[in-house]
Amino acid sequence: MSTPMGALGGLGGQQRILSFAIKDKSALYASFMPFIKNGGLFIPTTKKYQLGDEIFLLLQLMEEPDRIPVAGKVVWLTPAGAEGNRSIGVGVQFSEQDKGAARRKIEAYLAGALASERPTHTM
Repeated sequence: MSTPMGALGGLGGQQRILSFAIKDKSALYASFMPFIKNGGLFIPTTKKYQLGDEIFLLLQLMEEPDRIPVAGKVVWLTPAGAEGNRSIGVGVQFSEQDKGAARRKIEAYLAGALASERPTHTM
């Protein structure tokens, strides 16, 4: 059952909790979406999402013991059979609620790698 945009008091679509762990720098680089406002991550998943779905992300980076709670919304969809044999999943844009803390932490891990020409899961 889908929910029309805005039917949840401006939340967009359905709200879901996603737990995601990134264990190494190359995986973080491939998932990070620095080109969207507030930053975001591509999350490989076969679960069905729609643009605008609200996501509450529990993000574990590298070997950190604590998960970072990040609110966001789905802004990118890569369906099965996508061009270029890309990974199936969703791109989640970070909300402004954490005032850029998740983005800064990711960028600190990726210092020096963000200017790379290596392909990512999205662009």
